[in-house]
Amino acid sequence: MSGVAAGMLPSSHIHGVAIDPADGRLVLATHDGLFEVGDDGQSTHIGPVIDLMGFAVRGPGHYLASGHPGPGVDLPNPVGLIESTDGGRTWEPRSRQGESDFHALTVSDAGVLGYDGSLLRSVDGDEWEQLLTPAMPATLAAAPDGRTILATTEQGLLSSVDGGSSWVRNDGAPLLQMVDWADDGMNVAGVDPSGSVWTSSDGALTWQAGPQLGSPPQAVAASSSAEGSLRIAVVTITALMESDDGGHTFDVVLGE
Repeated sequence: MSGVAAGMLPSSHIHGVAIDPADGRLVLATHDGLFEVGDDGQSTHIGPVIDLMGFAVRGPGHYLASGHPGPGVDLPNPVGLIESTDGGRTWEPRSRQGESDFHALTVSDAGVLGYDGSLLRSVDGDEWEQLLTPAMPATLAAAPDGRTILATTEQGLLSSVDGGSSWVRNDGAPLLQMVDWADDGMNVAGVDPSGSVWTSSDGALTWQAGPQLGSPPQAVAASSSAEGSLRIAVVTITALMESDDGGHTFDVVLGE
């Protein structure tokens, strides 16, 4: 594993950020592979160099991803759906190798939902069905039970209550660039194109405006603690920032 200068973003192209439920560590899915962020501000590269265009956490140390193989990586291009059960150190092909580059990817108890130019759903990660969507999603976020799905689009936030089979526009929501659902099934965090944070505590029915982070976002992740507090991580084009108070205040974890 190789390190990156402490306090610096490990890549200018960060496609995903996640909070691993195993230990609460932050992981970054980037153009150059997966990085874990230490408490000392050090980013450490984990596993092979894969351009991780789509990334989702299925459980403790258990990840799903998609994208393109880097130099020396023996995977088809695109890699389709790949899976890691050791925190990203190794990856195994699951399905759609050479076919799908999922730029939007989410996973829940009900299975996997991804967008590669078409919206595809799989119960087991192996067999897929194509669904219809009224607009191209930039991000997809599934509630833990997999029934309610949120999709950020240029036309506004879309919602589905049947696992992605049908969609309606969420007219009460701000125009969000990315969104993530916390594991309590009620709290949602999103960021608009300007870098303003928005949160919902009632399953995306109503939204509260939060702070302006100062630059456009690249990725967002939300997680709820056993005490009920909401943790939010946001990667902008200049920094990785984190809130432990439900999005009211943010601290810089990594800068440019």
